Amino acid sequence: VQLVESGGGLVQAGGSLRLSCAASGSTFSINVMGWYRQAPGKQREMVAGITTGGGSTHYADSVKGRFTISRDNAKNTMYLQMNSLKPEDTAVYYCNAAGARLSPVWGQGTQVTVSS
Repeated sequence: VQLVESGGGLVQAGGSLRLSCAASGSTFSINVMGWYRQAPGKQREMVAGITTGGGSTHYADSVKGRFTISRDNAKNTMYLQMNSLKPEDTAVYYCNAAGARLSPVWGQGTQVTVSS
């Protein structure tokens, strides 16, 4: 499985961005996908996750009500709609995929910068 993120960029506080994560390869082996982020000097943290079967979602408390994770199984693509962005959301955002027979796979990351 290979993952490619896109959609990052520079936005002012209060603005919105939508990230995409396109999966290729043995995508049938993916059971769960997620978005993580890592700010300078900080550990990587989970932002949101979604199952590819039932579409169950979960979010970090810091993004609840502002971010929405979704997936289009037909396109093998996952999205992260980010609204009401804050400067503290600035980080490199990574896409992750895993499954019962798939060790965790990471994308290359996409930079999100929120200016105040």
